[in-house]
Amino acid sequence: MPKIFTSDTQKTGEIGENIAVKFLMKHDFKILDRNYTKKWGEIDIVAQKKNKLYFVEVKSVSRETLNIFMPKSYDDNDERYEHRPEDNMHTQKLKRLSRVIQTYILAKKLDAVEWQVDLLVVYLSLKERKARVKVVSDIIL
Repeated sequence: MPKIFTSDTQKTGEIGENIAVKFLMKHDFKILDRNYTKKWGEIDIVAQKKNKLYFVEVKSVSRETLNIFMPKSYDDNDERYEHRPEDNMHTQKLKRLSRVIQTYILAKKLDAVEWQVDLLVVYLSLKERKARVKVVSDIIL
């Protein structure tokens, strides 16, 4: 049964995940799974490129304009730069993600496959109907 997103935050997340999927497909990834969920965690996207698996966490944030997301530097003192979605990748989230990845690998019998964890940060401007994607590759769990 597909997830039903009701809050604005969940709807923003769903839009961000859809954009992330399109971004990955545009870059020659094959999407294997979305929202693989267990009691102890969830993998947003499981993708494959060549012979490597990618477990992709998607963090999305929405504002009226994209200008406030992309300052010239990522200096925390920049007034336009309020929040970095990747800051939500805290220790507990990484532990849950690690556990659900292990479960996925065992369930799909993929223990001999090379894999990595990536983070896609999706900056949305719903008003402008635009998005930017930032890739943080090979996150260490």
